[in-house]
Amino acid sequence: MAKKQDSFYFDNFVACAEDSCRAAQMLKAALENFKPDTLKDQLDSIHEVEHSADAKKHEMLDHLAKEFLPPIEREDIVSLSQNIDNMTDKVEDVMLRVYMNNVQDIEPNALKMTDVVIECCDAVRDLLVEFKNFKRSKTLKQLIIRINDLEEESDKLFIESIRGLYTESENPIRIIAWRDIYIYLERCADACEHVADVVESVIMKNS
Repeated sequence: MAKKQDSFYFDNFVACAEDSCRAAQMLKAALENFKPDTLKDQLDSIHEVEHSADAKKHEMLDHLAKEFLPPIEREDIVSLSQNIDNMTDKVEDVMLRVYMNNVQDIEPNALKMTDVVIECCDAVRDLLVEFKNFKRSKTLKQLIIRINDLEEESDKLFIESIRGLYTESENPIRIIAWRDIYIYLERCADACEHVADVVESVIMKNS
């Protein structure tokens, strides 16, 4: 169990991951109940969540700069905080592409990929809740595997989605717009896997 004075870091990791979960849910709501005329407001709402996550990250890094003996290596705390923050950034990037590309209707596979992004973010949050017990945990390995499996599922959906664009559409603007969006949806899952990779690295260092 983490020492009381170390809880700040582990609690902050979880809080930042929860921001990613919120952003992913907001993205799903925007795509599922799609209204082009509200895109700017929805983008602004997700940006507020991203800004909140940034503030938490900076607070943790400021705390770390004054810390004498952190619970894990400093570079791991920095890497983990940056990678968790990147999860929220990537979700915002998807919404940004939907807005910039002036999308007027939503591809069904985009909703499927967004569902996987939500599962990935939720799995990372669960991983980070358990992370404070990393020296004794018997469930962290399975949580990491779960995130890896979800990232593979996202890869498969990405391949199917891109192929579908080129085989089913003759509209080059649609192809360009949705190829861009699908790339960023896939990067959301990659970002989640990167967090799992850092956690796995910390476990290995302390085994």
